[in-house]
Amino acid sequence: MDDTEFGTHNKRGDYTPNEPARHAPLFAFPPRPLALLKWLPGYFLPWNVLWLATAAAWWAWIVPEKAAMTTLAWGWVLWLFAVNAIAVFLFYGALELHLYMRRAQGTRFKYNAKWPADHKSQAFLFQSQTLDGMIRAFGTGVPIWTAWEVLVLWAWANDVGPWVSLADNPWYLAAVWLVLPVIHEFHFFCIHRLIHTPFLYKWVHSVHHNSVNPSPWSSLSMHPVEHLLYFATAAYHFVIPSHPLLAIYQLHYAGFGAVVGHIGFDKVELSEDRAMESHAFIHYLHHKYFEVNYGDGLIPLDRWFGTFHDGSKDGEARMNERYRRRKAKANARAST
Repeated sequence: MDDTEFGTHNKRGDYTPNEPARHAPLFAFPPRPLALLKWLPGYFLPWNVLWLATAAAWWAWIVPEKAAMTTLAWGWVLWLFAVNAIAVFLFYGALELHLYMRRAQGTRFKYNAKWPADHKSQAFLFQSQTLDGMIRAFGTGVPIWTAWEVLVLWAWANDVGPWVSLADNPWYLAAVWLVLPVIHEFHFFCIHRLIHTPFLYKWVHSVHHNSVNPSPWSSLSMHPVEHLLYFATAAYHFVIPSHPLLAIYQLHYAGFGAVVGHIGFDKVELSEDRAMESHAFIHYLHHKYFEVNYGDGLIPLDRWFGTFHDGSKDGEARMNERYRRRKAKANARAST
């Protein structure tokens, strides 16, 4: 495909889409029904439907019988961990192999034209962004993901929590499924702002931000504390009446869905004339500029708090003006 039909490359080869990033029209006022209808297919496809399908597959073929999960036993816990680890390896690995090892579409649609593997850095374990991400993903990411999954399933098996029947409440649970990405977005924004405070950024979140030029394995390249907070999105199912199938969906939305923001490409080519939107631009800008786009755009929280960057020159000007005002305020305090 000719990516210059959809964006431009600068002198370094970095790609910027023509269309600036936008928030979803969910919270637009006045309401924009036509924009909402146009946006809805992208809300479901491909990612949300894929995570629901994987959650359904887990529920049908992976999750043990309810009676077996009433007690915590290494057998079923390690089974869930093994399946999660294999799935992450296959999914993340397939994207890494296709886009970053085989470089099947070159730098077409690639935000940062550099390849992480070509630039060693002391910031990473073994000086490799890819190895660092894999070690952290399997060392603490997937174990903590699985721990939340085990907690949810154990609680359901022991009737701890406001669980409801899937057979008796299909329409209610379908409605819950529709709003779970919004809940995740709210959770992600809150914990993301928290770990950008100076102390937590230095000792926790800086690990993730070593990936200035993110790639698939950057997705779960986090400090264990960040993994714990990130996958705590499953805890909402102890508050709202839900079903463990949806809790697994929310963990898949967080775990597999982390790739969406770190894929590094605006589109993934499917054929010579077809490509799939990655929806990665907003989060890529966060990795590039650090103090913008704490959310992923589903809720306009960044716009409300003045930290939104849409990737345009106007967006960069607004960001620089915000930095200038903050620096002036800090200098004024220092001089008093």
